[in-house]
Amino acid sequence: MSAVETAIAPAGPAAATAVVKPPAFSTRFFRSELWLIFGRRRNWIGLAVLAVVPIVLTVAVKVSPPGGDGGGGEAGSFVSQITNNGLFVALVALLFEMPLFLPIAIAAISGDAIAGEANLGTLRYVLSVPVDRTRLLLVKLAAQAVFALAATLLVAGVGALLGLAVFGSGPVVTLAGTTIGFGAGLWRLLLVCAYLTVCLIGFGAIGLFASSLTEQPIGATIAVMLLCFASEIMDAIDQLSAIHRYLPTHYWLSFVELMRDPVDFGRLVPGLLSALAYLAIFGSAAWARLSSRDVTS
Repeated sequence: MSAVETAIAPAGPAAATAVVKPPAFSTRFFRSELWLIFGRRRNWIGLAVLAVVPIVLTVAVKVSPPGGDGGGGEAGSFVSQITNNGLFVALVALLFEMPLFLPIAIAAISGDAIAGEANLGTLRYVLSVPVDRTRLLLVKLAAQAVFALAATLLVAGVGALLGLAVFGSGPVVTLAGTTIGFGAGLWRLLLVCAYLTVCLIGFGAIGLFASSLTEQPIGATIAVMLLCFASEIMDAIDQLSAIHRYLPTHYWLSFVELMRDPVDFGRLVPGLLSALAYLAIFGSAAWARLSSRDVTS
């Protein structure tokens, strides 16, 4: 159950009439929301699943090293570089997980944010006490952002540490064929994590809105995942190219631009703007729904 910030009544004869207001600024509510997310065993299991992918990838490449260019496209280029620099394990793991595993994790968290409390009957108590509904929404969005960053860094961290331990380090070969230092490569990996985190935050806003429409968290999660799959399918159909840039998943894999030399940051801006647009639109929709919600329902 989420911790609620209730007004505190003083003891003594004046207890029935006097009320001490809670402090104007407190991180208690935010900390309780983080505990609600990171304190659940199922979420730890989900994070463990995310961490398994770079482990499996490392073992597979060690047992059967890629030949030639490792396949087609950026994925093949990254895979072929794993044996030369273990840092590429993190990049390939993110490339593999972004279309499916990371969105599932975010959908599960965002779908449960409001619908989960409504299902347990705790939402009415949270909304009945002096907790501003806008603040409630912002806290949940901020907690989801922390989870998105943690999940992305977990995949990248496990991949990088395991890859470096097994394959070693060295100069990083970019998609342009040039080489950059290991420190510069590590910095670019962190920028990749930051870019993907912003994309996942925008996607999580869709889940938060879906969560505000129902009292069944699994229903909200499934609806968001179906939207994700539909977006990816439509993005793969050339005949629908006119709507590709409006799809929530269209720019997710644009993080590979950070592995070019020099980096064309202009190609990353549309992805960031798309994520922020989804955050603004669906965050506002969730706020409108939450603001008008009947707390007794």
